[in-house]
This record gives sequence, structure tokens and C-alpha cells, in this order.
Amino acid sequence: MILMTTEDTISALREAIKVSPDNVPLRQHLGDSLCALGKFDEAEREYTFALVLSPDNSKLKLGLAGAFYQAGKYTQALVVVEDLLKRAEKPARAFVIHARLLLNDGQVEAAVRQYSEGVDLDPGVADASMAERLGIGLIGTNREVVDGKVRSFSESLAMDLDAEEDYAIVERSKIKFDDVGGMELMKEQVRMKIIYPLTNPDMFRAYGKKIGGGILLYGPPGCGKTYLAKATAGEIDAAFIPVGISDVLDMWIGSSERNLHDVFEQARRNKPCVLFFDEVDALAASRADMRQHAGRPVINQFLLELDGVDSSNEGILVLAATNAPWHLDPAFRRPGRFDRIIFVPPPDTSARAAILRILLRGKPVDDIDFEILAKKSEKLSGADLQAVVDHAVEGKIEQAMRSSGMPMPLTTKDIENALKRVKPSTSEWFATAKNYAMYSNQGGAYDDILKYLKL
Repeated sequence: MILMTTEDTISALREAIKVSPDNVPLRQHLGDSLCALGKFDEAEREYTFALVLSPDNSKLKLGLAGAFYQAGKYTQALVVVEDLLKRAEKPARAFVIHARLLLNDGQVEAAVRQYSEGVDLDPGVADASMAERLGIGLIGTNREVVDGKVRSFSESLAMDLDAEEDYAIVERSKIKFDDVGGMELMKEQVRMKIIYPLTNPDMFRAYGKKIGGGILLYGPPGCGKTYLAKATAGEIDAAFIPVGISDVLDMWIGSSERNLHDVFEQARRNKPCVLFFDEVDALAASRADMRQHAGRPVINQFLLELDGVDSSNEGILVLAATNAPWHLDPAFRRPGRFDRIIFVPPPDTSARAAILRILLRGKPVDDIDFEILAKKSEKLSGADLQAVVDHAVEGKIEQAMRSSGMPMPLTTKDIENALKRVKPSTSEWFATAKNYAMYSNQGGAYDDILKYLKL
């Protein structure tokens, strides 16, 4: 019998945990169920809390690693997996997750070894699609060697047929700056760099300024970097192409560079276009820090594309976001590349009030005091505020279902109660950023962090 995970299951588990908050198996079950529904951030919280109660629990760590991986938090997933693989009894699933992480990093041979070892330990962890990507199990099929790797005939044929097709998905963003709470300084910098050159081209050409360029957004997670990028595209009614690490990195030698070139070419065919690279440090990591040379060609290709050596980038607006600017290769900060670097801090008081207004828009509310709530939510990121509203809504629905069964308006007190359940997610980031800003701040690159921390 197959048990399907539903919202009712989640609700029942949450109610059980209220009665038994220290029940580790119960919290693990909730984390697994949340993962099954794709709620990876919520699952992460459950696994993390359970690990406080049971720090050496391998099953919890496997669940946490899986949640990190599915949420795209590859660095955190790698830390957990490496810890599991140091143990005497290594979980088979940890090898498979490690193989996925290695494959994302372009380390194909190492990924094959890890995947094979995991399957040898427990055949039940085998993944047909993963094996196919690794080129495992091609015996008995028509095969050929492409770029130094074994591919089946059908794979090679599919690549040939797809060669002329667009690689990335072109979107049209409906988000505007009015939908972004606060961030007025960042908006104005984006306007000067990107929007005004497009709306007033003659003015900028008179001064010899090209239309286009690059902006690097950095700061703690959950503070609106991706949202700001989408709003920029919406402001100028431009094409929007989001690019993640999995869209570029490929297991075959030379394919990652071609993928990157294809993305830029597609942007050039859809001008004006906002090309947005999320977690750009994964594609543009410092070459000096690399232990292996596999990623260097991708970085070199990235630099060539930004420079527009073979094709003009006029009208291409390149935005990139990172939580770890200190891992970025210094070459990306030279003029003509990401020459404008913008620190995106947690929202200030007025921005928090604006964000809460946007988040509560369209919901039943009763005379919310946004100014009071903004003052009581210091240090919370935009994502944290979303979690606050989610908690308040869940509590109100539960209250309504127990009483009239009709929707009840959210009050200031409801939001205040929810604020007590959400801790700032930015604290850990600032602990790391402070060290870089104080002891590795060449050229004043991180002065904005010191200013924010009042150091």
C-alpha cells in the first residue's frame, strides 16, 4: 500500500508535535512529509530542530542534506554529506547525494565513483535518470565517444536535434518596482545603470555611455535580490532569462562553456533582455581557490561573454546575485563586467512595513498597525517576514475552523504572535560577512557591510 502525503497529513503531524515536541521520530516523519510536498525550507527547519535533540542521528542528517539539495543550497548539503561519509557506517543515500553535488560541479568521474559505491552498498538507492546522466549502464547499446565521454547513440542524436533550439526559458516579468517593498537606494542605482539608459538612450549616447552592463547584488539570503532582478525586467518590459547553476554546468567536457555561450546568444536575440544569474559564485568562483582546473574554462568563457568579444552586448543587462561575494573571482569586478556592486541588506523599518503591506494584500485584515509591526521585526529579512505572515495565516485558519468555519480577519496581535516564532535568518550570514569585511576588505569592497553593522 502506498501512503500519499497530503496537507491533512502535515496538519495531523503538527498537532501531534504540539503534544510531544521532543519526539524525534515524529519530527523526522514531518520533515520527510514536507519534502514529499516540495516544502524544503519547512522540512529544513524540522530536521534542524530534531538534530538539536538528536545530534548524531544519521537519518535526520540525510533528510537535511536532501532538503538542502532540493532547495538549491548545495554548499550546505555538501557539508552535511561530507560529515556522513566520514562515519564508519556510511549511509548509501549519502553517496548518491554526494554524486549529484559532484556532477553539478562538473566532477563527472568522482560522481560516477560515489554513485556506484552507494548502489553497491544498497541497490535500493539506484536512480535510473541519475545513472543515465552519468553514462552508467550503456553496455549493449550503440555507443560513441563524444568530448572524451561515452554517450549512447540516442543521446548524441538528441543533442544534434536540440543544437539549434533556444537553451534557456525567456520570461516576461509582471513584477514592477511598486511590488518591491523598500529598497529605494537599490532601485535608484538600478535605474541609473539599466532603466534610464533604455528610456533615455540619446542622453546616454551623447556622453558615450553604452546601453547595458552588469550589476552584482550581494547580501544575506532572503532579502529580495532575485525579486529585484525580476522587477527590473518588469519596469522596462524586457525579456527576462533566469539562469541557475544546473542550467549551465554539464557533465560533458566543453558542454558547460557551450551552454553559457548559448544563454548569452539567446539574450542577444531577445534584446532588450535582463539576464539574471542566481548564485553566481557557483559559476564564477575564484580561480585562485580552485583545487582542480575543471571550472576554469567555464569562468574564462563567462568573462569572454561579459566582454562581448565576438558579439555585442548592447542592450543586454546582466544581473547576478550571490550570498558569498568573497568567493567571486576578482576579474568579474573589472569595469565593463560587474562594475556596479550593490549590497542588499535586510529591510529597514519603513521597508519592513512596506513588505508586510504587500504580503497581506488581498487577505482579510482588520486595522493592522504596520508601523508597530515593523519596529518589532528588526533584523528580519523579506523571507522571514513571509514566514511570519504564513504562521499568522495558519493560526487564523486553525482558529476559524474551530469556531465559525468562516474566514476571520488577521489582526496586529496575530502578526505579533507569529513574530515570536520566527528568528532572523540573517544572523549567521552577518557573522561570516563581518570577518571578511574587517580582515579581507581590499579596496573597501565590503565597506557597506561595516556601515550597516556600524563598525
